[in-house]
Amino acid sequence: MRDPLTKIFILALFCAMPMVMLAQFTASGVVTDASHNPLAGVSVKVKNTSRGTLTDQNGKFSLTIPGAKAILEISYVGYLTEVQTITATTGALSIVMKEGTTSLEGIVVVGSRALPRSAATTPLPVDNFDASALKTTGQVSFDKSLMYRVPSFNSVNTPVNDATTLLDPYEIRNLGPSRTLILINGKRKNLSSLLYVQFAPGRGETGADLSAIPTDAIKRVEILRDGASAQYGSDAIAGVMNIILKDRYQYSSLTVNSGITHKGDGATYGVSYNSGSNIAKNGFLNYTVDFSRQENAVRSGIIDVPTEVATFGDPTLPLTDPANKPIVDYLKVYPNANNTNGTGDASAAKFLVNLGVPLGENGGEFYSNAALVVKRVLSNANYRTPYWKKDYGLLHTPNPNGVDYTGSTDPASIALYKGYIGYQPTFEGQLVDYNATLGVKDEKNGWKQDVSLTIGGNQQLYSVDNTVNHSLKSKSPTSFRPGGFRFSHIVGNYDISKSITDNFSLAFGSEIRMETYKIIAGDTASYSGQGANSFPGIRTENATTNSRFNFGAYTDASWDITKDFLVDGAIRAEHYSDFGDAFVWKLSSRYKLADDRFVIRGSASTGFRAPTLHQIYDQSTQASFVAGTIQLSGLFNNYSQQAFLLGVPKLKPEKSNNYTIGIGITPNKNFNITVDYYDITIKDRIVYSSAISSNNPNSTLGQILQQAGIVQIQFFINGIETKTRGIDYVANYRNVALGAGKLGFNLAGNVTLSNEIVGTPNDPAAIKADGGTILSAQIKSLLTESRPKFKTVVGVDYHVKKWSFNLNNTVFGPTKFQDLDNGGDIMNNIKQVFKTNVVTDLNIGYDISSKVSASVTVNNLFNVLPKWELQLTGNASDPNYAAAKSTLKSPADKSLLEGFLAFSGRYRILGYNGSQFSQLGTIFNASVTIKF
Repeated sequence: MRDPLTKIFILALFCAMPMVMLAQFTASGVVTDASHNPLAGVSVKVKNTSRGTLTDQNGKFSLTIPGAKAILEISYVGYLTEVQTITATTGALSIVMKEGTTSLEGIVVVGSRALPRSAATTPLPVDNFDASALKTTGQVSFDKSLMYRVPSFNSVNTPVNDATTLLDPYEIRNLGPSRTLILINGKRKNLSSLLYVQFAPGRGETGADLSAIPTDAIKRVEILRDGASAQYGSDAIAGVMNIILKDRYQYSSLTVNSGITHKGDGATYGVSYNSGSNIAKNGFLNYTVDFSRQENAVRSGIIDVPTEVATFGDPTLPLTDPANKPIVDYLKVYPNANNTNGTGDASAAKFLVNLGVPLGENGGEFYSNAALVVKRVLSNANYRTPYWKKDYGLLHTPNPNGVDYTGSTDPASIALYKGYIGYQPTFEGQLVDYNATLGVKDEKNGWKQDVSLTIGGNQQLYSVDNTVNHSLKSKSPTSFRPGGFRFSHIVGNYDISKSITDNFSLAFGSEIRMETYKIIAGDTASYSGQGANSFPGIRTENATTNSRFNFGAYTDASWDITKDFLVDGAIRAEHYSDFGDAFVWKLSSRYKLADDRFVIRGSASTGFRAPTLHQIYDQSTQASFVAGTIQLSGLFNNYSQQAFLLGVPKLKPEKSNNYTIGIGITPNKNFNITVDYYDITIKDRIVYSSAISSNNPNSTLGQILQQAGIVQIQFFINGIETKTRGIDYVANYRNVALGAGKLGFNLAGNVTLSNEIVGTPNDPAAIKADGGTILSAQIKSLLTESRPKFKTVVGVDYHVKKWSFNLNNTVFGPTKFQDLDNGGDIMNNIKQVFKTNVVTDLNIGYDISSKVSASVTVNNLFNVLPKWELQLTGNASDPNYAAAKSTLKSPADKSLLEGFLAFSGRYRILGYNGSQFSQLGTIFNASVTIKF
């Protein structure tokens, strides 16, 4: 029987083989955009299977299809997903993809470590947009582009520069740069080495250098506007920004851009080249080279003579008095006092590469990305007028026929300073910022594994020229090297996740990180005595190198209880070598109604932020001789003897409680609205204190300061509790037919309902007993009201044939600031209020051919400038209230005060410390992109 059965089996097999062969076929085709440009890296997938492929650089694909019929899903970031039903008789496909809105339909990574989800189904508010949305802003850097696309994101450009030219602080939801975690391809980006000390938002903090990331290297950006410490660790109290780099090679592109302000200054030049190649089936190499230059833009004001006399002369004497005459005479010749404030000169070279190499047949991948940024900035300090500072003959050549504006009475001095008109110190900063990641992704038994190593660092070195050390007088050098800072980290990550069932996913992982912060001393002349005028150097005793490590582990679970009801939970534990342990958790949920047209979502979480090494160890002190003894002033770290004597405790982590609740409404595929409310409480918030001194040598504080040899001290302290509440809203309406084109509307905004300090500050006992506080009215104002009360972006875009038009109006709400440093104690009851204003930007693009496109952007189309006024605040019982009220009623006194706030008018547009949006006015930008 065996032989006949064998024969029957073999015969049946041969009969079945043709049927098997007929049960599969090959589908092929080409994918292009609306202009018939081939799209590389497009996903072509058989629906409900894992079978799929990607288009090559010519937009072509070929895919073996099991069976006699299939449904293909063709998807690509920035385009609407296409669906095609095919059979064995279907010929070569020609698929034209239509531009879509990745911001709503794309897959997002942030929000849950368990598995990616679409933005429409995530239980958390996530902004998700591609690089094209950034380019239409016309802004010269990535961080400034975000400011005009994400309402809760703000960045400042301070009117007074020097080291801050290298880093403009940014923040989400008014919480400072150190409370937003920055990721690149899901891995932590290193912090800047600069501790920001200007009296502007972000004071006393640091953040990653977003301007270091070339826009042309970015595929898309995801911004999670919710606390995420449980998933990602420290720094994620306000949210997480994940910058996803370009991967699959589509085409090479060369972009050339240039711009200039309406005053003919501040010119910008840039060239960016993006290219790469595809490797094997799904591998890629993508790289970007970017060079840019931005010249000075000067916005100096005309000097207010009465304020200048009150500052450098004697306001009780006539203007013709010898004490005042040099000032008046000088300003007649140089009405702006030769000041050149505005924006600094900056040059940057940026290199970035992103690599992915497939491993095996199970979807494994070796991946790597690396970036190097070299930046040089040059900014001008306030011009030192002759009646303000002398140069001891070091920076000028006497002119016997010139005028002496110093007010000298000594014949030798008069001879020396004839023809002397002052000097302007210059500041030069040299920055190197780098980061690199390499890792392996793999999948075994359904478990997706990701192991990686990341390094990163930032170094800044400074030079100060054309100035003197007034303590050294004629023996002073005129060029100084005041030192700098360096920060680096090494991060190891291991993450693993799996869809345990169709509706339950689990993820867990760990991170180990080592950070090092180095303070680099300046040359002796830069810090001895008064130090280099305009930017004193770092003293040798303050130069240290300090490190710490931490280990963290998390678990994240996501459960679709029903197809509409999702619950996601995460817990995380961390151990830091310098302060101990932290444990945080998060719970979020989403419920969909009306066929997914209505979504309710919310979250509750705890969070933490470790004090940065900068805040723990930075020390910047100056020495002076008082009554024959050396006394110090400045910033003292919490490990110093002076801080110990004062009772300043060691820093510990900030802790937060975050709550959000929101809704999403999608009436149809072209229209959607989301509204999210947030409530964030931060306990033990770290603040950079007021300058502490004492007028009572017999008080406990006075005695401590004398014992420590201190005239004035500042420090970091876990000093306050804050509560921030607000609403984010986003609305989009797309694909409205208008003529031969399509019209789209978008609205996105943020409203701060409250941003307040809860209770009283944590003042050390000796300071409190002396009537002092770590939290002056100036610092309170800076923390609670120095960012826009609300901000809204209202935009419209129109695409017709080869043309595109984008018009955006950004509404900046009011901001307030109490500048006691420049206005004096009277500012305890007066606020500098920046009025609500609208900045309009217009972008016009044109596709000259399938390979060449051009665009022109006019930023601030109507040349709107920040406007401010003085406003009385407080109660009649306040010590300074009566004087403040009287000052505002007197035109002469009010003008004098306004002059003080703007350094005698040098900073008339913004004030010495104010900032709301750019002071440059209208800016014209143009760019040309060539694809090949």
